[in-house]
Amino acid sequence: MTAKAPFQEVVELIKESGGAALAECFQCGTCSATCPWRDHFSFLPRKMFQEARMGLTDFESDATWRCVTCNKCVQRCPRGVPIIELMRALRRSVIGMGIAEAPTALSGALRNLSAAGNPMGEAGENRNAWAEGLGVKAFNASTEYLLFPCCYTAFDPAMKNVGRSTAGVLSAAGVDFGILEGISCCGESVRKAGDEELFKQLAGVNIQLFKECGVRKIVVNSPHCYHTLVNEYPELDGRFEIVHTSQLMAQLVDQGRLPLPSAITGKTTYHDPCYLGRHSGMYDEPRRLIAASGAELVEMEPARADSLCCGGGGGRIWMETPRSERFCEERLRQAAATGADTLVTACPYCLSNFRDTALNQSLSEKFSVIDISELIARAL
Repeated sequence: MTAKAPFQEVVELIKESGGAALAECFQCGTCSATCPWRDHFSFLPRKMFQEARMGLTDFESDATWRCVTCNKCVQRCPRGVPIIELMRALRRSVIGMGIAEAPTALSGALRNLSAAGNPMGEAGENRNAWAEGLGVKAFNASTEYLLFPCCYTAFDPAMKNVGRSTAGVLSAAGVDFGILEGISCCGESVRKAGDEELFKQLAGVNIQLFKECGVRKIVVNSPHCYHTLVNEYPELDGRFEIVHTSQLMAQLVDQGRLPLPSAITGKTTYHDPCYLGRHSGMYDEPRRLIAASGAELVEMEPARADSLCCGGGGGRIWMETPRSERFCEERLRQAAATGADTLVTACPYCLSNFRDTALNQSLSEKFSVIDISELIARAL
């Protein structure tokens, strides 16, 4: 005889929100032992799933919003439970049904996305301001690639050099690319935060625009955009060829189209972003680019599939995290321990988190945190 959940209506709500896989969890605790929160906070996915199966979920708990969707637990789960989907189902139950409130900072970002099409609430006509003076052409149906910088790169003044460096590198290699007006956020954080309707709205705007303009290939600098456009846009009939900047630049180097005459000196270490590495399997392309630049690569530990998350995924880039709970504090210490003078990554969220955290650590004045596109631009 199967035991019945005391609050079956809550169980059904979570299942309808995408949590049917709760039944697959057999409470081994691998997820809780694997989660990067284990060293900072008592966050127990195993306990959350058991509570959800019994209808005892505390939707007002901060734990609902802790998951950074780093994918490490998914890779190690012996039952192959889609843990990120379960976390998303809990958040959908909150957002979709209005059961409780999302964290204040995240709610603000969601409101901005709904009203302005970007989490910063900036005017849409300013989205391409980062490209002013570069001579980047407007995309047309005969253009090979649409360059799609993420919202962080497009609107944050501290991040605009990533977009400018990317455009410079692609231009130096003779790549035919352009930019479009009217683009919205890809919606990746929205979906991870549980607002399915807003995700569909944002994605729908982009898909319609891409189709109307004849877009076939899209270059993205954010692994989060990459994952969303590759894996989630096809659900809404948005099928395009997506390439991350590190992939395209590595191809250009291999093809001899991107000579790098100015060899970079010094030691460089590399941080594997979760959504480029564990989610998308791209570990070698950034490292090949670092080698091509002339820099000496010194690996930090852990690396590749075991890399420590920066803490920005799952919508947490828009939430407040106390310094004592920031994963990137430890990750920067790991980077500094290699003796490198430069930390390179390939994700705007990672880059922003590391740069902010570096301000609070007594690192050498010579230590810098840069994007892979900035490294290659320096080597041109």
